[in-house]
Amino acid sequence: MSQFSIRFAEKEDVSLILDFIKELADYEKMLDEVVASEELLIEWIFDKKVAEVIFAMEDNKEVGFALFFHNFSTFLGRAGIYLEDLYVKPEYRGKGYGKSLIKKLAEIAIERGCGRLEWWCLDWNQPSIDFYLSLGAEPMKDWTVYRISGDSLENLGKK
Repeated sequence: MSQFSIRFAEKEDVSLILDFIKELADYEKMLDEVVASEELLIEWIFDKKVAEVIFAMEDNKEVGFALFFHNFSTFLGRAGIYLEDLYVKPEYRGKGYGKSLIKKLAEIAIERGCGRLEWWCLDWNQPSIDFYLSLGAEPMKDWTVYRISGDSLENLGKK
């Protein structure tokens, strides 16, 4: 029988984190959008401590990951946890590892006094949508995500 555990990533895991990001991007048909590098991940995750990563482990092998960070709700008056990426390798799906990662994030949120745990999901990703609904997650109605990036961000941010 396989042994499951969860552990926090360390700086030495940066290449593994980038591999998981690329696998997820490939699954989401967005691999060409990945510009992250090991150097950027070290800077932002480990040096600036802007995000955190946990790994799902089967028999001491990393089989999934979750990358998350704190956001803030002015309405709640406290922080929340935003799940940026959740990914379990296809051959390890169906074993409850994704659920265990989200459950761990919920535990972290409670331990840290956070008011909520939230994330986005691609509209076409029905298996993930069904999974999130099975956990009791609710899609946000009446909200649309807006983004400024690339040249638009550069132009807007010019002094």
